[in-house]
Amino acid sequence: MRAVLVIEVTNAREVMRQRIGPLGSRLIGKVVDAEAQVEKALIQEMETAFKEFGIEARILSVEGPKMLGRSHLEIPVHVREERCVKLSD
Repeated sequence: MRAVLVIEVTNAREVMRQRIGPLGSRLIGKVVDAEAQVEKALIQEMETAFKEFGIEARILSVEGPKMLGRSHLEIPVHVREERCVKLSD
């Protein structure tokens, strides 16, 4: 059996506000999709780190999963992005 990590970013809007400043923060939700931008940056950083550690993985961006307490995960699967990390590119 393989292990699966689930990472839920809970402060995407705050991260974007810090990155783009007070004027740009007015655009969050209108022009800038904070979650998508943070997700994209996180996937890129994970891909780089995995390669450095010699880890091969599939990184999936899945829209809609919800944690239900500490023991259940509800996943209506709609894959938004997928990246395969391979050591031999």
